[in-house]
Amino acid sequence: MFLTANFIESIAQVLSFLLEFYKWIIIANAMISWVNPDPYNFIVQFLQKATEPVLYPIRNAIGNFGIGVDISPFIALLSVLFLQNFLVRSLFEWAGQLR
Repeated sequence: MFLTANFIESIAQVLSFLLEFYKWIIIANAMISWVNPDPYNFIVQFLQKATEPVLYPIRNAIGNFGIGVDISPFIALLSVLFLQNFLVRSLFEWAGQLR
């Protein structure tokens, strides 16, 4: 059981790191969208490729509410925060119960 608890805790730590990293990628992409970025810049391309698979379905589902502001990064950030606070915390608690 101790090995299983360590494995689950390791998964929770990796997932926590990946979600935190992705949160900052979403924030960077949103901030870059406020200016006129060079679409051929490697960093801009990376941010677009990393966030569009998540942001595009959100945009299609909610639209822009007629205000012309894209709130899909905000909703994606809320989703990441939910996963960090619910899923990762639940995995840590589960690992603690297995010990």
